[in-house]
Amino acid sequence: MESISHWINGSVSTEKSDRTGDVYNPATGEISAKVNFATNQTVDQAVTVATKAFTEWRHSSLTKRTQVLFAFRELVNQNKEKLAALITNEHGKVLSDASGEVTRGLEVVEFACGIPHLLKGGFSEEVSTGVDVYSIRQPLGPVAIISPFNFPAMVPMWFFPIAIACGNTVIVKPSEKDPSAIMLVAQLLKQAGLPDGVFNVVHGDKVAVDALLTHPGIKAVSFVGSTPIAKYVYESGTKAGKRVQALGGAKNHMIVLPDADLNLAADAAINAGFGSAGERCMAISAIVAVEPIADKLIEKIKERALKIKTGDGTKGADMGPLVTKVHRDKVASYIAAGEKEGAKIVFDGRDVKVDSEGFWLGPTLFDQVKPNMSIYLEEIFGPVLSVIRVKSYDEALKLVNDHQYGNGTAIFTNDGGAARRFQNEVEVGMVGINVPIPVPMAYFSFGGWKNSLFGDSHAHGTEGVHFFTRGKVVTSRWLDPSHGGINLGFPQNT
Repeated sequence: MESISHWINGSVSTEKSDRTGDVYNPATGEISAKVNFATNQTVDQAVTVATKAFTEWRHSSLTKRTQVLFAFRELVNQNKEKLAALITNEHGKVLSDASGEVTRGLEVVEFACGIPHLLKGGFSEEVSTGVDVYSIRQPLGPVAIISPFNFPAMVPMWFFPIAIACGNTVIVKPSEKDPSAIMLVAQLLKQAGLPDGVFNVVHGDKVAVDALLTHPGIKAVSFVGSTPIAKYVYESGTKAGKRVQALGGAKNHMIVLPDADLNLAADAAINAGFGSAGERCMAISAIVAVEPIADKLIEKIKERALKIKTGDGTKGADMGPLVTKVHRDKVASYIAAGEKEGAKIVFDGRDVKVDSEGFWLGPTLFDQVKPNMSIYLEEIFGPVLSVIRVKSYDEALKLVNDHQYGNGTAIFTNDGGAARRFQNEVEVGMVGINVPIPVPMAYFSFGGWKNSLFGDSHAHGTEGVHFFTRGKVVTSRWLDPSHGGINLGFPQNT
């Protein structure tokens, strides 16, 4: 059986591990590999290597950094199918979703290729006689990225291209559920010319996470995951004196107004609710139908959902399995809870039939969901959609704003005034107007509000550049030799 180990200082670690984790193929339910779990000593070794590499990488030219990233971009494009296959085999999402994930990650690589422009400082001449002031941005040092299972290639790419372009070194702790994609990424970075030690990977569980959060050599931590863990990462990392951006969970609402194109809304609900089996922090999970359109919308969603083929993502299915049996059972328990609490099941994913022993759960739709039900209050992270019926726009807006999560939201309407009012009044970080999954392009920043983000920096974009650098202001005076080195009016004791 394949054994997956750490990537430290430009090669796969030969370290023996007393603890390992099982990596499954979710479509078959079979164990496909074992992944070694890092000890505190493993993490310390990686940080030591990254610290040493930083002393040279931080002084590398901007031209050198961009050359590496351009080469990496080309290598990822050449290996896109291979990366997508690794993602599908360990996560379960269909190949088209996996390929799309790689493409979205590449957008951040392309953004980071413009780092010379993004790192330009400001300059003010003659703030006093013969005195200039200018600002510069400098790298932090070794930084950690703790990424989730649902996007094993894209989420790390939200962070490490910018971190590396800014002159930092990186340690990634990927999900132990699907660790192979990031290992291929590490190999491609080396092939692109990135010096050994600039990019490292340590696998593991809470032991590795805690070691990164408390290690004095780690200067910043980027995290994506559930809200309870995001809060833990933020509190632990900041307590240890680190800069932290921790992106948490979501309960994304899609408001459908009576004037909306219901065919467009139904298509959006299917794609945003059931794509990647709902294992996306930007998935739509709550449809807020402003009456009298709920019945018509539900019928259109049902008509489309019943055509979805659930199965192996490598064999032409529309929706793959969930990532593990434990997660599949957890999502199924929410369906049981919703039924018990009085919501109406329109179609039930527990009834899906697939000819293999994978972690299967088909699309599920609830109607008559109330705001006090667990399926509405909590993040399910699976292919479960809930319809909440309301009487007005104001009632719909209040639902969204009262929820603890504020990651993403969408409104479907043909009324420009209503859309403009919504984007102004909704308390959510990312808003779609007739767009169900409003993931920003790489030159904007990704992140939510409320319990969907801990810290004040979103991922990538300008905020990402600022997160991985710190500002310095220099006040400079040079004596004018034409005046015999005499100061031209600036107080000598200042």
